[in-house]
Amino acid sequence: MALPSAPLLHELYRATPGYFALLGCPVPSLQEVTRDIETALYDPRRRLELIYQDNAGPPDPTRTELSRPAELHTDKSQPGELVGSLDYKLDYPQMGDVTINLLMIRGSAQSRGLGRQVVRDLEKRLPHSQRLLASVLGDNARAVQFWERLGFTFATDARPVMTWYAKPLHQQAQPDQPLPVASSN
Repeated sequence: MALPSAPLLHELYRATPGYFALLGCPVPSLQEVTRDIETALYDPRRRLELIYQDNAGPPDPTRTELSRPAELHTDKSQPGELVGSLDYKLDYPQMGDVTINLLMIRGSAQSRGLGRQVVRDLEKRLPHSQRLLASVLGDNARAVQFWERLGFTFATDARPVMTWYAKPLHQQAQPDQPLPVASSN
């Protein structure tokens, strides 16, 4: 994400006020969003991405979500509707860790499997990372359930501000161990 994307991110935030209400704070202003992007640009480990959904036509209500996966991409030059954003940091808090600071899907696009798809795509793009972490701000049972369904487990309690969930990535397969032979004694 580049600085000219601030109005797009701000509009996404404005379209998802429930998230900020859950945190008990107002939707950030355009100036605050711009400042956050500026700050991110100075951190070589931090990544901000806008998520677009391919507009191949209206969804077919007779098909299930699993048989109709959305085509998501982060390339603004491609056609599509802005449906979310992803903010993550590489090698934080430790080398090999990737921490998702915020995964936001536009309010009108939630509950369609897009968040799950974004996380799965990120996992594939992190071949050398060992662990993926996600922070859950405030008391957000829906977010906790989301991360747990993706295989994350509780990692750290930093309440009342947040809790952390973690998932190991790309575990090395162990060589097959021979089965123990039963003793005839």
